[in-house]
Amino acid sequence: MEILRMYKQDPPRGMLFKEVVYEPEDGSLMTTKGRVGNEGSVAVREGLDDESAAAAIAAFRQAAAAEGYAEIPEEEQHWVIAQYRLKSREGTERDRYLEHKAATAIGTYFSWRGLGSVEETAFAPYKLNILCLVPDVKLAVRGIQVVIRESRLDFTKLSIGAAPYADLEHPVRKYPLPSREPFEL
Repeated sequence: MEILRMYKQDPPRGMLFKEVVYEPEDGSLMTTKGRVGNEGSVAVREGLDDESAAAAIAAFRQAAAAEGYAEIPEEEQHWVIAQYRLKSREGTERDRYLEHKAATAIGTYFSWRGLGSVEETAFAPYKLNILCLVPDVKLAVRGIQVVIRESRLDFTKLSIGAAPYADLEHPVRKYPLPSREPFEL
């Protein structure tokens, strides 16, 4: 799967996004555009081979750049970490199911709204961490809260933290607030 996501600041409406995703398995090319944090409009082209998809992606990049869109380098983005407290040190089979369901739900929700992507999931002692790379921390935190509720996942054991891309070791708690405990991976 190949993904190209580009952003543009639009002061009256906030940040806008355009994204193109190519699935070589079924030859589909999906483009999504809209305001970051809101579900974008979608167009799908099917039956493309790798060569024609590469040309379509290059044309998409050029057209979006002409409109003022640009890719945001990873180092200019932020980490948002959805963290679940676990009852066991290593995690149970049920926790592995939660990992899959939560990561899939967040990843899908984020991609339709230009909020970023789920980069990795990891178990730490008594914790499950879902690391997301995002351009806007505030919208991503709000998005995680919405998708966890909508997916009927356990909201009571959820904490959310954020950190700059280069400083993942020192995240700051964003939810729930106020808290007496620091946010730790």
